[in-house]
Amino acid sequence: MPWFVYMILATDSQLYSGITTNMARRWHEHRSGKTGAKYFRGRAPMALCLLEAAADRSSASKREAQLKQLTRRAKVQLLLQQFSRTQQFMADHALEIPFITRIQLEQL
Repeated sequence: MPWFVYMILATDSQLYSGITTNMARRWHEHRSGKTGAKYFRGRAPMALCLLEAAADRSSASKREAQLKQLTRRAKVQLLLQQFSRTQQFMADHALEIPFITRIQLEQL
């Protein structure tokens, strides 16, 4: 079963990182406010910013921990560097999830 590491821009301009085996399902869980992360109970997910594949849950969790340790500036720089790759990855997996625009990224 493939694992994914993701980063979401919330409506309060904060960046949230997580892992999942099904990004579309997890996005809808976060949007619902019921089964998603408690983080999204006071705010809503606005756009997916990063989506990476991981070999297994362990490597996904390690990558998530790495992302959470980054400063905001470093996260934004990573998102800008990975913008095209993430956009293509989403297209390859036919994900119909709002994706951050380059302009939005540059304004973070």
